Amino acid sequence: MRRPMVAGNWKLHGSRAANATLLAGLRRGIGAAAAGGAAPAPLVDCVVCPPFCYLEDVGRALQGLPIRLGAQTVSAEAGGAFTGEVSAAMLKDIGCEYVIVGHSERRALFGDDDRRVARQFMAALGQGLTPILCVGETLAEHEAGAAEAVVARQLEAVLGAVLEGPEPEGFARAIVAYEPIWAIGTGRVATPAHAQGVHAFIRGRIASQDAKIGGLVRILYGGSVKPGNAAELFAEPDVDGGLIGGASLKAEEFLSIVASAAGSSGGA
Repeated sequence: MRRPMVAGNWKLHGSRAANATLLAGLRRGIGAAAAGGAAPAPLVDCVVCPPFCYLEDVGRALQGLPIRLGAQTVSAEAGGAFTGEVSAAMLKDIGCEYVIVGHSERRALFGDDDRRVARQFMAALGQGLTPILCVGETLAEHEAGAAEAVVARQLEAVLGAVLEGPEPEGFARAIVAYEPIWAIGTGRVATPAHAQGVHAFIRGRIASQDAKIGGLVRILYGGSVKPGNAAELFAEPDVDGGLIGGASLKAEEFLSIVASAAGSSGGA
């Protein structure tokens, strides 16, 4: 059985004071759950992804907690004259274990096209980081019935690069996050049935290239996941957790979502 994951994407939010408050809330909540015999964390992989400038501070604050550190993006380049970029080796050096690649906001606002996302993914794998690959369709694409075509294109640009690269089995170490763009920050959310349908499609496309990897890879849902809808979404067989935006900035909400993921794990 695949181990659930809940990853918090803090986006362009935070300050040292706000981060300290959030992390203290997570520490208290996990401690209280452990004392009550209902700690969710051992059943769920938890990750938080703060802005670059807070990564080292947050990494230190996470010591002793069952929460891992991730970044929100990574350069495709290993080094050189690329002002403002941060390489996978740098992220690894300061303690990151995960990195998001291909988030819809990066694709739409910063020009991260399929080719660049594939290179970022490969750069992360090359440094031993676990990439969280985001795929998903816009509202117009959704309404045109093109969700699967868009997701397939985004997915296969990366999958092809990995299978042709030096570590073809590397995709088994990755995470895929389906984020319907029309449901991010809008309050709209895909129905569990829709999420399951796209997740099953993603798993099938991966399995068509490698059946073993298709069964192993974890696929998260990202699109206005809240405490009120998390359990229903995570109950679907191909939804292995969530990539959480706004709710990850509130300790109580994030922990509630983690508890929902633990409840869906069946003791894995």
